[in-house]
Amino acid sequence: MFRDTPIRLLGYMNEVGESFRPIIPRILVHSTYVIAAGYGLADALDKGHKNYKFTKHHNLSSNTVKITTAGKVIETFLWQSLASVIIPAFVINRIVWFTGKSVNFLAQKNIRPPRAHLYPTIVGLCSIPLIVHPIDSLVNLFVDNTYKPFAHKTMSSYIPPEDLNLLKDI
Repeated sequence: MFRDTPIRLLGYMNEVGESFRPIIPRILVHSTYVIAAGYGLADALDKGHKNYKFTKHHNLSSNTVKITTAGKVIETFLWQSLASVIIPAFVINRIVWFTGKSVNFLAQKNIRPPRAHLYPTIVGLCSIPLIVHPIDSLVNLFVDNTYKPFAHKTMSSYIPPEDLNLLKDI
């Protein structure tokens, strides 16, 4: 529900905040991180709830339900933390910073484009759609090759063998 609806836009709030960093108070920038992190947490809890209902529906053991649900919440929160909060905010922050330095460099050369103080914000906002898919792909690759194998190995040692066989077929 969260990743495929307009609610997903809340995950980009901190990138918007980073874009506006040069022209808005710091507290407003920081508040956008609260919104983005809240979105990530809500998505993780939603995925956990769906996993809970799914595993309960397939009559898996109580232990399996708890372990796989916790694993799904952790996986989703890790993914959201990296793909929606940490990496994009860093990238946009650096784009805005570099654009600001470039505008200042031009100003030192007596080249002053109109409304130059807005350029870092405009460039930051325009960069958001360009960075989303590459970052999502990178985070997918990272989670698929680090967390998932670790979680599968760890969870497998706590899940009854009959449930493991059912999980493979589901």
